[in-house]
Amino acid sequence: MNKNRVSTPYVFGPVPSRRLGLSLGVDLLPRKTCTYDCLYCQVGRTTDRCAEPRDLVPVEAVIRQVAERLRECSADVVTLSGSGEPTLHSGIQRVIEAVREVMDMQVAVLTNGSLLWRPEVRERLLAAHKVLPTLTSGYEETFQRIHRPHPQITLARLLEGLSAFRKEYRGLFLLEVVFLAGLNDTDREVERLREVIGRIAPDRVQLNTVARPPADPGAVALDRDRLKAIMTFLGNRAEIVAEFQRKGTRGAGNGGRELLEMIRRRPVRAEEACKTLGLDPVTFQDLIRGFLDKGLVREEEHLGTTFYVISEREVPEGEQNSNGR
Repeated sequence: MNKNRVSTPYVFGPVPSRRLGLSLGVDLLPRKTCTYDCLYCQVGRTTDRCAEPRDLVPVEAVIRQVAERLRECSADVVTLSGSGEPTLHSGIQRVIEAVREVMDMQVAVLTNGSLLWRPEVRERLLAAHKVLPTLTSGYEETFQRIHRPHPQITLARLLEGLSAFRKEYRGLFLLEVVFLAGLNDTDREVERLREVIGRIAPDRVQLNTVARPPADPGAVALDRDRLKAIMTFLGNRAEIVAEFQRKGTRGAGNGGRELLEMIRRRPVRAEEACKTLGLDPVTFQDLIRGFLDKGLVREEEHLGTTFYVISEREVPEGEQNSNGR
């Protein structure tokens, strides 16, 4: 056993991403640290809502774990995301640069964009290959209702930051627009969104909706027909985020640790877990039964599909290395 290995897991996956392919996730945050407390968040309610970037988890430990994991498996991209807003970590630039230069990997940052009005935050992300911020509305009232942001964060600041970053950044800028039925899907909302998106001018606009159990039951998925109509209205840069499709998998390992870490980061379907981790259905069910019996995970139905969700209690470190029994 490597005595230098840090027990806290900062790296998870690879997991299938509908937008990025097979993604090795990096979590720079204690759960759940964010500038927002979004209705639709798949990670759950925010417990530390803040707006000041700071040193949160040890950067050297993160870099070491990424390197170790990449020796065990391969992935299409290393994605900085995890249990909240990654730009809240003041050391994010060091992680991006290490992954690029030392490990020669593509780096993507999944961000809500709420801190891009800060010049120092924009500077930290410039080395990433892809940055994927989020927008839901061009109206302050709707923005506040959906995101429940920290008091320092307003729609005006969000839009200021997105526009400024777009002018400075030379990588791929993919703007995610999340739609919630009955909240931001009206003609009025969509017309304002088209106007705002036109000013930001992202490389692509990726339309999304609630695909996993949300933090708030008021977050309801938009039906595909309405998404298609919105996509047509927004123009040729817009696309609907499709379900991940991939032949085979390159994920490593079939133990309980990888499965439990995958569920710990987001709600998981049996099919995607088997595909990503190379598990056969019998092995998956054996592991899940063990996790359910121990109270580590629970089942949750969403839109007729069963998801496995991490239990509210903290997962003991010893369980992260168990085989599920």
